[in-house]
Amino acid sequence: MKDKFYTIDQISELLGMHHKTIRKFITEGKLGASKVGKQWRISGHDLSAFMEKKNIRMSNEEINEESNIDYSTVGEKADTISERINVSAVVDVKETEKDEYIKISNTLIAIANCKDPEIGKSTIHIKYDEKDKRSRVILWGSIKFIENMLSTISMLVEK
Repeated sequence: MKDKFYTIDQISELLGMHHKTIRKFITEGKLGASKVGKQWRISGHDLSAFMEKKNIRMSNEEINEESNIDYSTVGEKADTISERINVSAVVDVKETEKDEYIKISNTLIAIANCKDPEIGKSTIHIKYDEKDKRSRVILWGSIKFIENMLSTISMLVEK
């Protein structure tokens, strides 16, 4: 399977950051990227590696006006093969009202806060776009963590 490549604008939208910030990360070597012609392209692998390095913790009270939540956990050194494998996923939930977004984000943060050893090192980034009524959840972590989060999101959005 070929690796997906993203533009700087796609990454900035995905992470809710300004495109100049993404360019700065590339210039500083914090985010891996390749030049294709005159434009930068970021591979899915480089994005995952960047998200692994980015350890930002926020509480519910620190949610900014754009409704972004970053959360990460730091686990022990990988002992098993399943802990050596990391997966990233982006989940878009369309037609989401603000209260449903809050329910989803609070539940996912509560699960990540449980400090279950199976979670290991993981990252969650949650963003709500009021204009489009869309929640975006970016996950990075162990297979077990991603599986748990995806099933939780599925359960929460069932109508």
